[in-house]
Amino acid sequence: MNPVFKIILQRLALGLLTLLIVSFVIFTAVNLLPGDFAQAILGQSATPEAIASIRRDLGLDQPFFARYFVWLGDMLQGDLGVSYAQLNFQTNMGAAELKTVADQIAPRFANTMFLAGVTAAIAVPFAVGLGVLAALYRNSVFDKVANISTLTSISSPEFFLAYILVLFLAVLNPLLPSIANIYQGIPFTDRLIATLLPALTLTLVVTAHMMRMTRAAIINLLASPYIEMARLKGVKPLRIITHHALPNAWAPIINVIALNLAYLITGVVVVEVVFNYPGIGQLFVDAVKNRDIPVVQACCLIFAGAYILLNLAADILSILTNPRLRHPK
Repeated sequence: MNPVFKIILQRLALGLLTLLIVSFVIFTAVNLLPGDFAQAILGQSATPEAIASIRRDLGLDQPFFARYFVWLGDMLQGDLGVSYAQLNFQTNMGAAELKTVADQIAPRFANTMFLAGVTAAIAVPFAVGLGVLAALYRNSVFDKVANISTLTSISSPEFFLAYILVLFLAVLNPLLPSIANIYQGIPFTDRLIATLLPALTLTLVVTAHMMRMTRAAIINLLASPYIEMARLKGVKPLRIITHHALPNAWAPIINVIALNLAYLITGVVVVEVVFNYPGIGQLFVDAVKNRDIPVVQACCLIFAGAYILLNLAADILSILTNPRLRHPK
C-alpha cells in the first residue's frame, strides 16, 4: 500500500475514534446537568403523571447506556432527533407536535458557514500577506507594529472587539449595520453587508495566530543554504520569500490556518450573540437556555465534527506538501 494512503487511512480512523469518544463525553455531560428535562418542558404546575408520561414518550425513563446507543444509532442514520423546545402540547389529547432538530440546525449552520467563509476570505490572505511582509522587513517598525497590533487583538475578549467595531463602524461612522438582520431569501449583497461586522470581529481574533506562524516559518527558512544561494545569485528578497521560502513553509502555516478555520465554526458563539447573528452559535445558546437537550447535543457534535475534520484536513495537507512525510524512511 502507498505510504501516503496508509497514513491518510490511519488519520481518518483516528478521527472517527476521536469523534466516537467525544460523542460519549457530550452525551454524558449533557445528561449530568441538574434538573429534570420533562419538568422544565412542562413547567412548575405539571402533575407527576404528566411528567412521567412525557419522560416515557421522550425515552428519558430508559437506562443511560440504552439512551446513548439509541441516540448514537440515530445520529449515524442522519436522524438528529426532535426539539424539546418546539413541543406544543394539545390541551385535549396531551399530544405533541415535534419539530426535528435538523429543521432547526440546517439554515443556522448554513448561516454560520457563510460567516466563516467571509471571515476566511478576509483573514487568510490578510494574515499570510502580513506575515510575509513582517518576515521581509524583520525587526523594522512595520514588523513591530504588526506584532503589537495582532497581539493586542488576540488578547482582547471577542465581545470587547465587537463593541469597539460597533462603536466606530456603526455608531460614530454608520457604515455597517450593528445587528446582522439576515432572513430567508435575503439578496447576496445585503447578506454580505450584514455579515461584514461580525466577520471583521472574527478576523481580528484569528489573524494573529496565522500571521505569527507565517512570519516564524519564513524566518526559520531564510537561514537555509538554498536561500543563501538564491541571495548570492542576486534574487530579489520578495521573490526569495514567495518563490523559495513560502512553498516550503506551507506545512505549519496550513496547520494554523486549519485550526483557526475550525475556530470560525466552533468559536462563533460569542460573536453571533453580540450581533444577534442567526447562526448555529446563537441556536446553541438558545437551546441551553431552553434546556433543549437534542439541539444542544447535536450542536456540540457538529462543533466537534467540524474541528476534527479540519484538523484531519490539515494533517493530510501537511503530508502532501512535505516530501519527508510523503516518503518516510
